[in-house]
Amino acid sequence: MSTELPAELADLRRSIDNIDAAIIHMLAERFRCTQKVGLLKARENLPPADPAREEQQIARLRALAHDSGLDPVFAEKFLAFVIAEVIHHHERIAAAEATPAAETQP
Repeated sequence: MSTELPAELADLRRSIDNIDAAIIHMLAERFRCTQKVGLLKARENLPPADPAREEQQIARLRALAHDSGLDPVFAEKFLAFVIAEVIHHHERIAAAEATPAAETQP
């Protein structure tokens, strides 16, 4: 029995690997941007979460998913996970910004 994969399967897997790498790089870039947003929000004393913005993003990405042939429910679940992580980061940034430097020194 041959253990060699069909060429088409190997090609598809290489494409999937490239797409996965692109997704990771794009998520890293997105989080670099949201970290800057978190710092700005902390400096301006804005709340870590912005429910109105989140609703807009969910609606926008659901529409994009639909137009792209991706399940909008899946897209919303994915975005909800990302948003929750961003809010968590923003909360940590706000807490760090609120702690005076003297309190963090021994």
